Amino acid sequence: MSDLLSIGASGTKAYRAALAAISENISNADTANYARRSIRMSESAVSTSTSAFYVPSANFGGVEVAGVIRASDPYLDASARLTGNRLGSASARAKWLTDVETALNDTKNGVGQLMTSMFASAETLAANPTNESRGTAFLFNIDQVVAAFQQTASDLQTVSEGLASASSVSVSTINDALTELARVNDGLRRVNSGTSVEAQLIDSRDAALSTITSQIDVSIAFGDRGTVTVQYAGNNIVANGAAGTFSVAQNADGTLAMTLDGNAVAAPGNGVLGGLFASASVTSTRITDVDALAVQFAQDMNNWHQAGYTSAGAAGEAILSVGTTAASLQLLISNPADIATASADGTANGNLLNINSIRGTSGAESGWTRIINTHGTLLTATLNEATAAGARDEQARAAREQVSGVDLDLEAAELLRMQQNYSGCAKIIQVARETFKNILDLL
Repeated sequence: MSDLLSIGASGTKAYRAALAAISENISNADTANYARRSIRMSESAVSTSTSAFYVPSANFGGVEVAGVIRASDPYLDASARLTGNRLGSASARAKWLTDVETALNDTKNGVGQLMTSMFASAETLAANPTNESRGTAFLFNIDQVVAAFQQTASDLQTVSEGLASASSVSVSTINDALTELARVNDGLRRVNSGTSVEAQLIDSRDAALSTITSQIDVSIAFGDRGTVTVQYAGNNIVANGAAGTFSVAQNADGTLAMTLDGNAVAAPGNGVLGGLFASASVTSTRITDVDALAVQFAQDMNNWHQAGYTSAGAAGEAILSVGTTAASLQLLISNPADIATASADGTANGNLLNINSIRGTSGAESGWTRIINTHGTLLTATLNEATAAGARDEQARAAREQVSGVDLDLEAAELLRMQQNYSGCAKIIQVARETFKNILDLL
């Protein structure tokens, strides 16, 4: 009779654990990086008979919990990490290159269209070169171009500073995840296999890996007990219980540089941080292009203006000053009478008509169009890449969710089934107790 009681008791213990696992699944249905749990049961190999005088012809050992199973697929997990890495890079580049496009501002208030308006204003002045209001309007239009160059330079610098700040946040996220992964590695070496604690630690491990790979491209090697070794550019950044530390700095030209434990390492190629590095490089190029264009614009305008004469016969002076950056561009003339409207042959509007000589394919106006077109092409390709990367990542995560995710309908059905099994085992104990009581009553 003790066999029957022990078998029923082993069943209630096992199904109580199964019910607890299902309850855990339901409670964590919306928890990020949670993998569904289940209980693996096996037949007990030990007879539950405890009587030295009663030797049954058939021994039954009941059931025992063999371990906690965490639903996962290493291939699907790796695929989701890979697509997340690509998506992180594309999304970061799409975001920051869009900000660069906004800074370039190819609207009616931007450099390009204001430059066109300035040339149109010169043509208007050429129709009546001694008209003071038209001369004032021409200088105002030049000043508008100067202000647009300065604003574009300022906005691009703001984007550059934002990239530096975002890269610091990304590196901090990586370092925190590396520290957590080293802690999990240490925990996995200490915990018993097949326990719920091990499952929790593996969830934390995969969450840390997902965070790291979304930010930077690394190589991952799995070891005993679920521990991992993570490498970047051939350097161990997580090994055993130790974690490396990244840091990032902005170079003088606006590009980014990274170190690992104080030593310089190669720039990341993918992940959010890789996208930030690539965006910083593009932003630096755009700043250089705009600065060079501002210098060219000043030189072209000065060459044109100094070739002419004012209405009073004075030689034209430099109309703009510039150093090496767009931010340094300044208008030098404020009096319409100082505009060199006449040409060397004495034609009153000759020099104003010659202003079209600096509008060709090699002029600043065309140069601005090339900058906008180059960046627009790059941004369009990046946005398309981000869209495709997002679709691939969604598919990979959906496939992983099919294996690791919690289906509440399925869990509800399993809950009912385990409740019935638990009740059945409890009934076995009840029957055994009643039978045992009846036997004692006969005595």
